[in-house]
Amino acid sequence: MERRILGATGMSVSEFALGAMMFGAMGNQDHAGAARIVNRALDAGINLIDTADVYSGGESEQIVGAAIRTRRDEVVLATKFGMPMGTDPNQRGASRRWIVRSVENSLRRLGTDRLDLYQLHRPDHDTDHGETLAALSDLVQAGKILAFGSSMFPAETLVEAQWAAERRGTHRYLTEQCMYSVFTRRAEASVFPVAQRYDLGVLTFSPLNGGWLSGRADPAASHRATLRPASYDPAAPAGQVKAAAAAKLAALAAESGLTLPQLATAFVREHPAVTSVIIGPRTQEQLDSLLSGAEIRLSADLLDRIDEIVPPGTELDPADNYATTPPAIERAELRRRSAVRSAVRSAVRSAVG
Repeated sequence: MERRILGATGMSVSEFALGAMMFGAMGNQDHAGAARIVNRALDAGINLIDTADVYSGGESEQIVGAAIRTRRDEVVLATKFGMPMGTDPNQRGASRRWIVRSVENSLRRLGTDRLDLYQLHRPDHDTDHGETLAALSDLVQAGKILAFGSSMFPAETLVEAQWAAERRGTHRYLTEQCMYSVFTRRAEASVFPVAQRYDLGVLTFSPLNGGWLSGRADPAASHRATLRPASYDPAAPAGQVKAAAAAKLAALAAESGLTLPQLATAFVREHPAVTSVIIGPRTQEQLDSLLSGAEIRLSADLLDRIDEIVPPGTELDPADNYATTPPAIERAELRRRSAVRSAVRSAVRSAVG
């Protein structure tokens, strides 16, 4: 398996990365079976493993840690923080208080003394970039993390964070992890060009679009569909569009002597901004199927034909990029002047008793 340099980190990583979201209660609850998947991936040349504290409430990190205990130095180990880990509002986000606590929790669960890459799982709109960058920089200085990155940052937030690091004199985000597939191509329009401009390593996830590009006759029967059933409704407009596009892509793949998953993962690897594609198998069979396409490269003609089915920079279902809506859009009161005035009056009345 070929290697690429992960942006400005200098770390050499495999073109495929093993995603561990499906390890534990969210997917494969057989710890020994999950460990076999990890070791099979390492034996096949994958050296980057990506997990997160929120995956199965920390169980995924425990499984990964146990699986790599005797092979730790072979692994570029990445995990993420920032998603809610409890009902307490302080058990989430990117404040210094939570970063200091969450990194220790992850190190303990993973059974290691350092993380090669520590990533903010989603933008934290309530915490200043400087606060987050300073806390993460201190972890670099302490040797607890070697580099840090972001995940699902829009282009403007990536730029803002780079500027904040330069102004504050801190370390900066060196990687970005984003959703990318034939069906979700929005990153091509802005995130990828920004990543290339700032020499960010790019990790992409969901190359099969949650099962839509897995080659299944019924994507709604996939394990992922149980997590977000509305996105797999064949009667919904987005479901109809995806089903039609998947059929065209499957025919194109067959014409080229490929399976649909092979076509889909090879497509993602072809973008020059992409460093490594995260695959998230739940079973050994799924891993082996995905590994079968590790050496496939797509011709310019084939890529042009994919563009005709799903144009560059577009996505078939905006709902795929869930949990990324900024507060300015998600919260109606932030778009209505009268609501702001009402909130201010209410606060004043409360203050004066």
